[in-house]
Amino acid sequence: MANEARPCPCDIGHRIEYGGLGHEVQVEHIKAYLTKSPVDAGKAVIVIQDIFGWQLPNTRTIVPDFFVGQEPWHPSGDWSTFPEWLKTRDARRIDKEVDAVLKYLKQRCHAKKIGVVGFCWGGVAVHHVMMKYPEFRAGVSIYGIIKDSEDVYNLKNPTLFIFAENDAVIPLEQVSLLTQKLKENCKVEYQIKTFSGQTHGFVHRKREDCSPEDKPYIDEARRSLLEWLHKYV
Repeated sequence: MANEARPCPCDIGHRIEYGGLGHEVQVEHIKAYLTKSPVDAGKAVIVIQDIFGWQLPNTRTIVPDFFVGQEPWHPSGDWSTFPEWLKTRDARRIDKEVDAVLKYLKQRCHAKKIGVVGFCWGGVAVHHVMMKYPEFRAGVSIYGIIKDSEDVYNLKNPTLFIFAENDAVIPLEQVSLLTQKLKENCKVEYQIKTFSGQTHGFVHRKREDCSPEDKPYIDEARRSLLEWLHKYV
C-alpha cells in the first residue's frame, strides 16, 4: 500500500519479509499469530488485519484470523469482484472472534490491559469494538472506512483515528463529519489525525523504502500509534 501517482485504493505496496518472533496458535475456532514480550507486563495488543489477511508479515504481532479461514483478498484479484467479496467479510460481525481472543488473552496470557489496532478493514473493526467492548483500554483505527449513516460515535474508551489526506477510499468530507459528530457526542478521549499528502495504506510502507518526502509522515503516524497505546494500555 504505497503512495504511487495513481494508487489502487488497496494496493498491497511493500511486503515486509522478516523472521517473526512469534508463532501460530489455535484460539477456539480461529487461528492467530502470537508474539510474547520477554517481560510479563499483563498487557496485550490485538492487531486486526487488512483485506490481505492475517498472514501478511507487515501486520503480525498478535493477529487472529478474523476471516476465520476464508481466503483474504489477493493483490492480483479482479477488483470488479471486490464489492461482492467484501460482503462476505463484514468487519462489524466479528464479535464471536473477539470474544474468543479476549478469553485467550486473559486466561492463557494473563493479560489485564488490552488494546487493539486495525488497518483498513481492521480499522473498521477497531471502530466497531471500541463502541461495544469496554475491555479494550484503547484502540487505534488506521484508515478505516466510516459509515456516516450509522451511530458510530459512542466510544467506550480512548480511540485514535489515523487517516490519509489523499485517500481514494475515504473522502475528507467523511473525516470532517466524524470529527464533528465525535465532538458533539463522544464522552471519552479521542484524537483524529490526517496526514498530508498520504494515500490509503501509508502506515504499512516498509521503512527503508520510504521516499524522503513521505518518511516524516509515516514515522509520525507510527509514533502516534505507539504513544497512544503506551498512554492508555
